[in-house]
Amino acid sequence: MNEISYKAASQQFRSGQYTASLAIINRLLDVQKDARTYALLARTLQQLGHKAEAAQSFQLAAELGGQNADDNLIDSIRLYFELGEKDKALALASRILPKITRDPELGYIVASLLVDRQQARLARVFKTMLMKSSKIDHMRLGARISLHTWDLFDPSDIETARVLLSRLPNNNAVRTMYLTFSREHSKFDAIDRHQPILNEAVAAGDIDFVKWDGTFFNLHWSGDEHLNQLARSNTPKFSADMTALRHKEPHTWSDKIRIGYLSSDFFDKHATMKLIRRVLELHDRDRFEITLFCHSDPKLLATNEVDRSEWGNIVTIRDMDDEQVLSEIKSREIDIFVDLKGHTMGTRNTVFNKLAAPIQVGWLGFPGSTVNVDLDYVVGDKYVLPESSKPHYYEKFCRLPETYQPNDPVHRPLAKPMARKDVGLPEDAFIYASFNANRKITSPMIEMWAEIVKSTPNSILWILTNNSEGRANIQKKLVACGLPAKRILFMNKMHFEHHLNRIPLADLGLDTYPVNGHTTTSEMLWAGLPVLTYKGTNFASRVSESLLNAIGLPELVAENEADYLRMAVEFGNNPERLKPLRQRLEDNRLKSPLFDAERFCRHLETAYEMMADRARKGLKPDHIDVAGLPPRTEPFMEKAD
Repeated sequence: MNEISYKAASQQFRSGQYTASLAIINRLLDVQKDARTYALLARTLQQLGHKAEAAQSFQLAAELGGQNADDNLIDSIRLYFELGEKDKALALASRILPKITRDPELGYIVASLLVDRQQARLARVFKTMLMKSSKIDHMRLGARISLHTWDLFDPSDIETARVLLSRLPNNNAVRTMYLTFSREHSKFDAIDRHQPILNEAVAAGDIDFVKWDGTFFNLHWSGDEHLNQLARSNTPKFSADMTALRHKEPHTWSDKIRIGYLSSDFFDKHATMKLIRRVLELHDRDRFEITLFCHSDPKLLATNEVDRSEWGNIVTIRDMDDEQVLSEIKSREIDIFVDLKGHTMGTRNTVFNKLAAPIQVGWLGFPGSTVNVDLDYVVGDKYVLPESSKPHYYEKFCRLPETYQPNDPVHRPLAKPMARKDVGLPEDAFIYASFNANRKITSPMIEMWAEIVKSTPNSILWILTNNSEGRANIQKKLVACGLPAKRILFMNKMHFEHHLNRIPLADLGLDTYPVNGHTTTSEMLWAGLPVLTYKGTNFASRVSESLLNAIGLPELVAENEADYLRMAVEFGNNPERLKPLRQRLEDNRLKSPLFDAERFCRHLETAYEMMADRARKGLKPDHIDVAGLPPRTEPFMEKAD
């Protein structure tokens, strides 16, 4: 009887009589609940437009097993995805991941969900399959995954992005993607051809494409704070109502201010820890309770050689979802929750949009407004966050008195003397050096550097490069600008201590625009090398100005590009002018605010107290300017170990 009923329902379904089919199936389910019946129910409900019920029925069919279990699960995943039930779709997809990696349509669904959740690293297993697909949407997503895992760039990614642009030659969103890949390998032939198209679009007011640009990558071609604010973030937008609700949530304060730092960089080899480590150690434990919410890669943590407990209480959240992280934050009653990543690789800033803490702060990891993330304050200083920048930030400014960037003088070694011949540099030449990443070196910078060296007899341009292709492309561009190849020297990355040792062999460091050296500039100054920069137009392009002022070398901040070029040439032709500057660097290293971690820590703690005082009183966040401590009259330490 049951078989007859199933056949009758199936026949009605095939003839398009879906309501009649559903009636028979409902009676059949009273006596027979097997995978086949639930699958037929799901298909019938789908035809009748009841997608949610159909998705549930396909899921039930899959859970009951049978030879079509995976197919039923796939149909359920597709429907949940269409319905916007993304968590359910992703949870079901995890059951059949091997099959999904062989199916571009399914891979597209799952990879989309992962990217939306800022888990592009997990989505990378789908990258090659998507980028080889004939569908443009698939290729675009594959390229996006590569962008969000940019440390793993390879030539195949660039080529696929180029092919995608050839199929959509008028699509500036795709063009920005291709240029991001190109900058990583200094492909100036592509950059010089396509960047002017974007510049012309911006000049004409056609800026809709900017919302598809990566927030971090946008900084590398645009110093315009308005455009930086428009650049896309994968973080779902928050509302003013959400912020207001967070501020009204009940919260228990204690005698100590409870600070929570969120990062994936809590290991001693990371650049962030070379800046912040000593500050974490120096936090006053009588006034502050420090918790580090760590989602660092276990492989990178394995390289750590120090006791991380000296930095704070460690809470490992790498394998937690946002709700679990939120629970950890709430259980510790964190007062001030600090994002140390912003829109950089490995961020988990989506948790800030879940009412995590009464005060939420962005600091150090991202040089700008953390778009789409519910933060109350951005920590900076008067150089990187001038009054003119306020309209371009929704965060309130918290300006520290000397510089926003901490530095660790205790665990960072001093440069040891070495000879130029040890690294292949000529003894008698004037050496201009760039230690910044390839992606920061723009065509205008290359053209300016070529002009500087050509205008300075017996000078050499010494450049750090990330890869062999980038090296060849930089040299090709410089030679095209009229600079002989013999006046261009390159260096590879090396162990940090060895890298510090070679920095002082140069005569003058040349900064980049629109993204300055950040940690790179402070490393050069620590090693004793003067750095030339010029005034910027956004946070990322003003960092070196902040650092140079903090160490007492404001005269190395040129007014503009022309002044930068003029000053570089004058120093090259009159190297004796650099001697007093180098001596001042030597004299100020252990006296100036730039490397005074204890002084910085006290300023930062004052900022936290000012934030907390407003929140305790029920006041909304507002702009804060922290007053500086009196100037030191003696060195803050005698020597660096």
